Amino acid sequence: VQLVESGGGSVQAGGSLRLSCAASEYTFSSGSMGWFRQSPGNVREGVAAMDYVGTTLYADFVKGRFTISRDNAKNMLYLQMNSLKPEDTAMYYCTTGFRGAPGARLDPAYAYWGQGTQVTVSS
Repeated sequence: VQLVESGGGSVQAGGSLRLSCAASEYTFSSGSMGWFRQSPGNVREGVAAMDYVGTTLYADFVKGRFTISRDNAKNMLYLQMNSLKPEDTAMYYCTTGFRGAPGARLDPAYAYWGQGTQVTVSS
């Protein structure tokens, strides 16, 4: 399974970005998937997750600003990020293949990870 993220970049505070994740040899609609982020010196943290029926879960620090979605026909996962803040600056990772019980999960027990895409928000 290969996951490839894109869409990162540099924006000013208050701006928006949409991250995309393309999967090969895996169908997003069949399991759990999510977005995580990691900044230097910090642990990787869950941002948003979705299960196979479309139930979503968001970290408190992105609720109301970020939206996770998927396109089953294109086998793509997305993260729409609005009202970005400098503290959102991090490497963002797409993940799938949760190893535990089914559901939208924000703990990092996923089997497959992309290489990440950098998001930088300036004040």
